[in-house]
Parts: sequence; C-alpha cells; structure tokens
Amino acid sequence: MTMSNAGQLKLFCGNANPQLSEAISESMGIPLTPMVVDKFNDGEIRVIIEENARGTDAFVVQPTCEPVNQSLMELLIIIDALRRASARRITAVVPYYGYGRQDRKTRGREPITAKLVANLITEAGADRVLTIDLHAGQIQGFFDIPVDHLTGVPTLARFFADADLGDIVVVAPDAGAAPRARAMADRLGGTIAIVDKHRPEPGVVEAMHVIGEVEGRTALLIDEMIDTAGTICQAADTLLDEGALSVYACATHGILSPPAVQRLERASIEEVVLTDTVPVDDAALDKLHMLSVAPLLGEAIKRIYADQSVSALFTS
Repeated sequence: MTMSNAGQLKLFCGNANPQLSEAISESMGIPLTPMVVDKFNDGEIRVIIEENARGTDAFVVQPTCEPVNQSLMELLIIIDALRRASARRITAVVPYYGYGRQDRKTRGREPITAKLVANLITEAGADRVLTIDLHAGQIQGFFDIPVDHLTGVPTLARFFADADLGDIVVVAPDAGAAPRARAMADRLGGTIAIVDKHRPEPGVVEAMHVIGEVEGRTALLIDEMIDTAGTICQAADTLLDEGALSVYACATHGILSPPAVQRLERASIEEVVLTDTVPVDDAALDKLHMLSVAPLLGEAIKRIYADQSVSALFTS
C-alpha cells in the first residue's frame, strides 16, 4: 500500500485570479493540481479534481472578487470536493474576502454578510483561512476555525521606501484606515494624517477635512481597497487644497468598479499602487503600478504547512 500522498502539500485554484495562483505556484516551486472548474449548460458550477487528494494538505487559492457570487460558489464547491476526496486539511486562501463590508448592522433589517460567508466557508469543510487585509480585523472572530490574517503594508512600504518621496505624510482617507496608515508611517519614518469624511450612504461623500499637518509635504493615501475611487480622489483634492506638494495613493485590493479608472485618470494623483490580490488590467490606467503578493502568500503557505509562525513574516 502506498502512502505517498500523506501530508503532501497541494495547491488548487478556481477561476477568480489564475494569474496570482500561477505566481504563487512559481514562487513555491509547486505545480497547481490539475482541475476542471467550469459550468454545466444551465450555469451550475462543475468541479472535478483530476489527481488523488486523499491525505493531502490542500490549499485552495480563490479571492472572492468579481464576479463575486461565482467566485464564492467556486470556492465552496472546490472545498466540498476536497473534503469528499478525503484531504487531510483544507486551507482556503482568500487574498480578497468579498462580502466583508457588511460586517455589522448600522441600521435595522441589515444582514451581516461577513459572518454569513465565514459560516459558508466553514460549513463547506475548510479547516483554516489565509487572507490579506480584511475590511475589518474583527472579521477574524466570525470564523470558528483558525484565520491567518496577512497585511499588504510591508509590500507597499518597500515600494515607496525605494521611491524616496522625501518628506512624507501617510494619510488615512477615513478614521477606519488610521491603523494601516500608522503601520505604513512606522515603516517609512513619516507621520500620519486623517481625512475626516461624512458619508450619508455607500458611495457618497458629502464633506472632508484634514486632521494633521500636510502642507509642504508629499502625501501618501493608503486604504485596504479602492472600489469606485470616489473617496480617494476627493481626499487627494482635499490634501492639495491643504497645501500638500503631491499625492500618491496605494491599496491592497484594487476592486476598481466603474467609474474608478476614469476618476483615477483625471485625479490629481501622481501614481496609484495596488497589489494583485484581485486581477487588475494594469494597461487600463497609465499611472497604475502593480505589486505581487505571491511571494508573501507562498511563504505563508509554506509556514502553515510546516506548522511555523506566520506572524513572524511581519516582525521586520
């Protein structure tokens, strides 16, 4: 009897971000396991794992990005297939966690979709989750399985440290982004400022003012995601009105829902830097620069597989 699969690390991926999955595979030197992930004629998702998965340590790379419902269902069905194929342990590698923005009730009769999706992933059969920059850190507590929560800040900080932007102030576009701005400022040796905004409803910002000193300095806006880019573009205008010399922007997740590209193209922003947690057409925007989180995720996967510390990745 052969036991060649016992505890073996295997990588699996859906269709949400195959470029990132391939980059992770290349960085680790481990091939992606052959799979069929397509649809039946009526649109139902069809998954077939084409290699023996019994006894393996399976890592499924699938951000739940656009098309969000398709990506989420692919993730759940792949996990279910691996559970029924007797994988020893299943880790859902979800670089971008969709449905994370509804993480609490702000008014009556609202769902908490961040918790609902956590339940779905757990019930499908995942044993742990690996993700990057959740919309809110407390979403980790919505899971009853271990969650390794990475951050894109070191990856972004290395880029801007090499860019040598001079006297820099890291700016949070809202109060919720302040801890991320502080982490970036600590790495770059700068200070922070916060743009205070009033948002009467999602996607609408009525007023902004800056808390902190930005006059005569290079402003670096940082957030966990850029979706329609309304907030980041208005914040850039506000910073320039307050005397900032120039404005750069960065985020871990480049959702870029319409009309984000057009807004960023017109905005008074020198450069927009994103990571590849979700697929982005970097040719769509001249001022866009993409960084890869594949090495970060690859190293985290290796550490999880070897039962080593993941938090040690961010101690330097």
